[in-house]
Amino acid sequence: MNPISNLIDRINKENLWDREIQLERNEYLKIKGSIDTNIYLVINGSLRIFVIDEYEEHTIRFGYKDNLIASLDSFLNEQPSDFYIQALKKTTLKSINKKKYISFIESTVENKKIWLSILESFVLQQMERERDILTSSPVERYHRVLKRSPQLFQEIPNKYIASYLRMTPETLSRIKKS
Repeated sequence: MNPISNLIDRINKENLWDREIQLERNEYLKIKGSIDTNIYLVINGSLRIFVIDEYEEHTIRFGYKDNLIASLDSFLNEQPSDFYIQALKKTTLKSINKKKYISFIESTVENKKIWLSILESFVLQQMERERDILTSSPVERYHRVLKRSPQLFQEIPNKYIASYLRMTPETLSRIKKS
């Protein structure tokens, strides 16, 4: 079982979720400048995490069914974040607050190992993504993401996938057709 599924099963077993949240399409879960120390489980729907510079939006990550999602910087340091989290379609989430979550993680050695494994995986994914953006062609980036996360192309509109891959929607469309 993968670490995230294992962690979700353990949280479910102990019924630790604080609340359920319904978001409409385009509604924000979190906006720039806010502090959010919750971790969310996507029950259904999809979301994107992104930043805005003076010229455009840059999609950093996605969340869809059975994914955990968070404004990780704010969760970890309890400071305002530059990230936005937005529902891409009607979305249902469950949340757990940091205090309860940390207590749960620290309750067993196995929980700590699972959490460490998830964080390590996340860091490695981010490093791979940065390397891809800096050194790979758009076609290579597309194929790597398609291989790693095929569900992404079923759940997420192309314009956001293009932003994530650092290409225009037109370039993504041409690559998909070829």
